[in-house]
Amino acid sequence: MTEKIIRCGIVGSGFAARFHYDALLRLYSVKIEIAGSYSPTAERLKQFTEPRHLKAFKDLESLIDDSDVIHICTPPSTHEPVVIAALEKNKHVIVEKPFTGYFGDKSNDFNGDKFPREKGLEEALESVKRMIDAEKKSKGKIMYAENWIYAPAVQKERGMLEKTKAQILWMHGEESHSGSHSMTYGQWKFSGGGSMIGKGCHPLSAALYFKQTEGKTRNGKPIKPAAISARTHAVTRMPGYKNEGHLRTTYKDIEDFAMMHVVFEDGTFADIFASELVLGGVHNWIEVNTSNHRTICNINPNNSMQTYTPDEKHFSDVYIVEKTETRQGWSSVSPDESWFTGYQHEMEAFYRAAAFGDPVESNSSLAADVTATLYAGYLSAERKGAEVPVTLLAN
Repeated sequence: MTEKIIRCGIVGSGFAARFHYDALLRLYSVKIEIAGSYSPTAERLKQFTEPRHLKAFKDLESLIDDSDVIHICTPPSTHEPVVIAALEKNKHVIVEKPFTGYFGDKSNDFNGDKFPREKGLEEALESVKRMIDAEKKSKGKIMYAENWIYAPAVQKERGMLEKTKAQILWMHGEESHSGSHSMTYGQWKFSGGGSMIGKGCHPLSAALYFKQTEGKTRNGKPIKPAAISARTHAVTRMPGYKNEGHLRTTYKDIEDFAMMHVVFEDGTFADIFASELVLGGVHNWIEVNTSNHRTICNINPNNSMQTYTPDEKHFSDVYIVEKTETRQGWSSVSPDESWFTGYQHEMEAFYRAAAFGDPVESNSSLAADVTATLYAGYLSAERKGAEVPVTLLAN
């Protein structure tokens, strides 16, 4: 364990801030101190900091000055300025996903259903470029908080790809559930899109990461995405949608379903699904079909623990699993949800990078490729699924 103490600050006070804080408590190889938190919403900041005995900072600049590592747990529309502000002071930044995007023209009547997707792609790439340029000038690193990369199942498959030197032939994966925790999700000006970016970023990141791993192992060079075909749908906003109260329906101008067909430089491909239209809890998985093995990374739900109750009143104070509608009958309990989903592992890796200079697996390069692929996907969806090339930034 290093004797150096690394101070960290959390920007935000919502769901992401809470699981970042919980993951920080599990670090074992690096000594840290949590300087505190900043959020522009005073009441929510108080609700976050007081029970955890954290300092509530009155402004962002003071938090950055008092920290070595900044956790950015705010809506995607706010990521870029906070990232750049921290990097300019040579601080490391841990940036929640989605990394960045296009968030409209700042007008009150902006509507995510109506803007040209080509403009969205151009603006998203410019945002990525500004952040990477700031990183190049800084002693700090961008650490892309894509927990799927650090999920134990994904890391195990990474090791298998390296040892078997397999060629990945095709992949398919999904992240779906019944709606986001964040109430800003649902408005394009805050989230930069709907299911494609908000949910699809997870399995897409894993697919891109696996192809990077394969390329580096077999040829010394990552294999990158080359083109995408995509479709999106706004099912819960259809006039004929039958709302029975089980799915979130407060989306203003985003899609609640997306599918992506990503073709890589070597001609192999991945099919990714993402939606807010799945009952029964979170459905997160990716399957990897290779020349010498097949792996299913089932992130959640998991069946490592199962329980049954005839009446859910008995489990009124028992946490079962994220986003399940009922606790009655049989349930797949997650005995340690953050472990399966990679939250504690990503923080351990990021703080080892900050303390010892370890390489960052989920870095700005991966974040840039994911963002470029997603917004090329939105352009494809606007064109009713026509294939669109993925424009990658040199980083």
